[in-house]
Amino acid sequence: MLLNRTPFWLGLLLVVLLALPARRAAGQELLAEVTITTENVTITDRQLLTQMKNEITQFLNNRQWTNDVYKAEERIRCRIFIGINAIPQNGQYLATARILSTRPVYGTAYETNLMNYAESWKFTYLPGQPLDFSENSYVNNLSSILSFYALTIIGMDQDSFAPLGGSRTFDRARNIMLNAGAQNQDGDEGWKDNGKRDQRSRYWLLSGLQDPQLEALRTAVYAYYRQGLDVFIQKPDDARTSILTALQGVQQAAQRRPGSTLIRSFFETKADEIANLYRSSASPDQKQAVVALLQEVDPTNSAKYQVILQNR
Repeated sequence: MLLNRTPFWLGLLLVVLLALPARRAAGQELLAEVTITTENVTITDRQLLTQMKNEITQFLNNRQWTNDVYKAEERIRCRIFIGINAIPQNGQYLATARILSTRPVYGTAYETNLMNYAESWKFTYLPGQPLDFSENSYVNNLSSILSFYALTIIGMDQDSFAPLGGSRTFDRARNIMLNAGAQNQDGDEGWKDNGKRDQRSRYWLLSGLQDPQLEALRTAVYAYYRQGLDVFIQKPDDARTSILTALQGVQQAAQRRPGSTLIRSFFETKADEIANLYRSSASPDQKQAVVALLQEVDPTNSAKYQVILQNR
């Protein structure tokens, strides 16, 4: 028999390999694309930026951030744009970053924007500096920023699939924030309460996501995506009704926290899409209701919403 001809050492090796725990090849949650620009500064060593970009991309994509199993096609697509504005000293960077993430809409090839947030970053990066994730201890500021946003992106995605589904993930992001706020050596104020609730920062983003007064916004996210967009192809009228209900939840949150960073970020992300959903096929009464609501809660984008009434 062929089995009897197998060398003893080869048989032993096969036994050992089979005994090893199976690796989840598609366990990672994120599929991030990173772009770094230097429009306002001159950097002669372009290879340094390439290395920074590659290390940030690998840090985000090659790690399993939760215990959930994600198939390759389920990974959360996100983009991070880092615009370096100044280099005060060797290895220290001041930058403006924008973080975007998307979510597939069930039964379609359409991907809808889920997160669109910009803020200032201050970090140190040196070739060979480790980028590593540690939830309960501080490594360096760049590691903390990236870990914070990885968990926040995942938590917001979870909220869109289950009511308040990202709560535990946001708690983990808070651990990152508290450790970084207490220990970072870069003087990064984005981790702390500066008394300006309407300012863009990690602190106010997470505080909004965990604020009981803004819980109506988080439950509205579930109604908007899971009960609205995900059923739009099959039941467009029901979907628009659910989305209107979701927007009423956003309105309620805005009344409780006027000027909230999180509310403004929601409409920056969704204004165009909302206008497109209602400007054709919605009933006249529904158009009037949604435009009246949007003009109250998001007057900045009033012109976009007026288009809804022009298509009757």
